[in-house]
Amino acid sequence: MTIRFLLLCVLAIAIPGGLTHASQSVITETEGYACMGEDKSVKQTEQVALADAKKKASEFAATYIKSETHVKNYELEKDLTAAYSNATVKVITEPEKGWYEDKAMGRCYKVKIKAEVVPDVKVLEKISKDKKEMDDPSAPLSVQVWTDRKEYTNSERIKVFIKGNKPFYARVIYKDAGGNMLQLLPNPYRGDSYFQGGVVYEIPAGNDRFELEVNPPFGEEHIVVYASTSPLGDINMKVQGGVYQITTKAKDVSDMVRGIKVKEKTGGKEVPASEFAEENVAVKTRR
Repeated sequence: MTIRFLLLCVLAIAIPGGLTHASQSVITETEGYACMGEDKSVKQTEQVALADAKKKASEFAATYIKSETHVKNYELEKDLTAAYSNATVKVITEPEKGWYEDKAMGRCYKVKIKAEVVPDVKVLEKISKDKKEMDDPSAPLSVQVWTDRKEYTNSERIKVFIKGNKPFYARVIYKDAGGNMLQLLPNPYRGDSYFQGGVVYEIPAGNDRFELEVNPPFGEEHIVVYASTSPLGDINMKVQGGVYQITTKAKDVSDMVRGIKVKEKTGGKEVPASEFAEENVAVKTRR
């Protein structure tokens, strides 16, 4: 990627037109417990406690989706229930863990996890085929990203658009073929990370101080949108013209943005969960 700084910061990227399906999930925090007794080793007890925490995370996510997303479409509700009944639980972090003594049970182990509960992908793909359902603000958070044209050649400028079905926080990140990563939104001149649902946002636009222009080297690159109903986790960045250069290692960015504060207030009560969505658009440029 070539970056030129005139009055604007010019980024050499392009994005194929059309929409891609965003992965959806729920991020929550749960605790798991297990006691050794006479039938478990130390390692087995720790494994049982972790399994307990993951099970609770899965069960809570299913309950959360059912209670917090008030979809009127019976088929959609059934599909969502099925998707979270076959969810995969990924541990993001283990902020607390350790052994303690219980008077009745003896030596016990406790682990607290921040986990991402990922519903069945095949069921989500079925749901995403219905655009009306994707736009339903009562459904789980989903984001869309598209461009003004399908293909771009050298020196052409492009526009990127994002839209969510409900209010969301987001980071829009560009990754070039060499692995360099830039954050397009929020940026030094357009710092708000909160977006309204049902509204199409254009990039670049408004206070942005960059344009997206295709320049060599050409190849496949990516635009990634991370979105959540709660503020996203922090990543390390530094100002580079009208955008931010990401200094966090590429392999760590995905986990770090998922480091959200999952305690959010809904209707006056605290709900220890946040909806999460990720959209990835492949980038292709040519002469």
